[in-house]
Amino acid sequence: MPFSITHNAHVLLQPVRNTSPLVCSHTNCFNKKEQTQNWNGLKFIRRNKLLKDLSTWGIGGPCNYFVQVFDQSQLVSAIRYCHEHSVRYVVIGKGSNCLFDDLGFDGCAILNRIEFLERKESGIYRVGSGFRFNSLGMQCCTEGFTGLEFAAGIPGTVGGAVYMNAGASGQETAGVIDSVDIVTLGGKLQRVSRNDLKFGYRSSSFQDMKDLAAIVAVTFQLQESTSARRKQREYLERRRMTQPLGERTAGSVFRNPSDKEVAAAELIERAGLKGFRVGGAMVSNIHANFFVNTGGSTSRDMLNLIAFVKEKVDQKFGVQLKEEVQYFHPQ
Repeated sequence: MPFSITHNAHVLLQPVRNTSPLVCSHTNCFNKKEQTQNWNGLKFIRRNKLLKDLSTWGIGGPCNYFVQVFDQSQLVSAIRYCHEHSVRYVVIGKGSNCLFDDLGFDGCAILNRIEFLERKESGIYRVGSGFRFNSLGMQCCTEGFTGLEFAAGIPGTVGGAVYMNAGASGQETAGVIDSVDIVTLGGKLQRVSRNDLKFGYRSSSFQDMKDLAAIVAVTFQLQESTSARRKQREYLERRRMTQPLGERTAGSVFRNPSDKEVAAAELIERAGLKGFRVGGAMVSNIHANFFVNTGGSTSRDMLNLIAFVKEKVDQKFGVQLKEEVQYFHPQ
């Protein structure tokens, strides 16, 4: 495989020692006919949820278990369930930088629907990690606050944006974070202040936090601005002109090289790969760092396209591109 992961922003993957299917011996067993199970107020669905429905790429087979969570107590319960039954799990937001395998995922997909927004005081917002990041950006600017103008063009969730330190147009998520609420693998809720966190280009302390199960909520501190809405409209117009917004993509496939003054998209374009395709997967003709599912792309098509582009860029420019999208092994 070209690349793999153990954690992600909108997505947090936790392995367990035993990944064999759950064997029920109590009254909360799965209903064999309906393939559902109610456990501690949560409804788990067995093998009937396709991961392609949870990904902006529209690729991916069935997950072994699927559950939606709407608040932090449900999230903790879902994680506890997976630990108690030795089921590995992944917490998913909007799936905007995820590549799931056609074989699916032999574990539990937990869909984060923690979507609340609280205005604590002027310019201070506490937001659920499942809240749409682009909606947050639009709302903050409409209310006259600067710092998240760029967010209006980011299709993921608040939790994913913080985990990956999403950014664009000279702004990044880390610049307006006040604190982050998380849940640990042991099921404990903790609040981490901004001073205790480190951020870099598409990186954050959360990516190396071994005890992290998921981000629950984020508090942002923004400044008043009379020009925020105008700047945001300019950013959105620039995106409309330079990105394939109407197509099935996962955002930027590769990180920009940190030691080069050239973007990944430019390297791919200079390698002559715009429009290159493998099966149903294609390098966008509009933005070379966006790969498009043109219809019917398999995970193998996309993996092979990613590997081919990496190889060609390395051969031509001696630059080894690193993935920004996250691939999930089925087992």
